[in-house]
Amino acid sequence: MSPDKLAYMANQIGTAFNHQTDDEAIASIAQHIKLYWDPRMRAAIIAHEDAGGQGLKPRVLQAIRSLKAAELRAPT
Repeated sequence: MSPDKLAYMANQIGTAFNHQTDDEAIASIAQHIKLYWDPRMRAAIIAHEDAGGQGLKPRVLQAIRSLKAAELRAPT
């Protein structure tokens, strides 16, 4: 799936949490992606963030960064 499509989908998720505070929304977006996205999609959106995250809304960008940090801390 293209980075543009993934960014679009992630931003849609972010929009669903617009009613929450920044911290709540960032956690909710990250949790949604962790629970419902295929591991390949998660890897691709993290790679997109690594490449600058073009097109990602600020809260979504922060959520992807938090998801990436959590995955780096997870035991293998």
